[in-house]
Amino acid sequence: MPLASAGAAARRGKRYDWAGYVFISPWLIGFLLLTLWPIGQSFYLSFTDYSLLSEPVWVGTANYAKMFGGDPTFEKSLSVTFAFVLFSVPLKLLFSLLVAMLLSRNVRGMNAYRTAIYFPSLIGGSIAVAALWRNMFGKDGYINHVLAWFGIEGTGWISNPDTALGTLILLNTWQFGSTMVIFLAGLKQIPQELYESAAVDGANPIRKFFHITLPMLSPVMFFNLVLGIIGSFQMFTASFVITPRGGPMQSTYVYAVFLYEKAFKHYQMGYASALAWVLLLIVAVLTALNFLASRYWVFYETDGGKGK
Repeated sequence: MPLASAGAAARRGKRYDWAGYVFISPWLIGFLLLTLWPIGQSFYLSFTDYSLLSEPVWVGTANYAKMFGGDPTFEKSLSVTFAFVLFSVPLKLLFSLLVAMLLSRNVRGMNAYRTAIYFPSLIGGSIAVAALWRNMFGKDGYINHVLAWFGIEGTGWISNPDTALGTLILLNTWQFGSTMVIFLAGLKQIPQELYESAAVDGANPIRKFFHITLPMLSPVMFFNLVLGIIGSFQMFTASFVITPRGGPMQSTYVYAVFLYEKAFKHYQMGYASALAWVLLLIVAVLTALNFLASRYWVFYETDGGKGK
């Protein structure tokens, strides 16, 4: 009797397992067909000569050899992208943190202020905003009109190779809403008792910020840093819409635009697939380095004060 009961229980358990698989099958099928299969196809195509108009021809590592063998456009797009990431990510983090700290104050009507400040981020990455940004920073744009009120003659910000990339960095910084919300949630989790104890010891606001706010907020900052780097390497819309064809002297020719043109303008799908895998490798390496470095500056209270 006990053996029969155990067998029946095991069969019921298996039926419950199948029920779980049935419920997750829509997501599982979508993952296999729309994510895993295209990833595998992309990896295969990166070793082929494929133009979308004919069958792929196996060429081995020729695409990668061409890429690292002195393709000047590849090197230019990579340098522009690294410059964009290097400046835009820290600026976005700093600005988001500053706004989050201002919005964390207990002021009457603060919820309305938070909504108003976050609202532009809902459309921050759209083509419409990119087109508006192009009009703002054009030679006859709104920015130069405002400068003219003060007797300052503006320039064509997006047509000047010295300032074109800066306009894209400024746009990326302006799209701070999601990062700011995450920072705001982290600030709300910091115990107020820590600030009260520091005030009793005579700590000023600057010491509170560096000795309490930043250490307690470091896991959130690390999270935003990783997401910011990944998102910045994938920046496409702003460069493609605001500064077509890579901008003046290819000053805004980011990696994603280079990849897009190789795939859908020159029909070099095999080479574009290789570019995509190199981008994946770069992002993965930088993410891994961030995780390794996080143990020296990210504070986890449960780990005795340092990341693991």
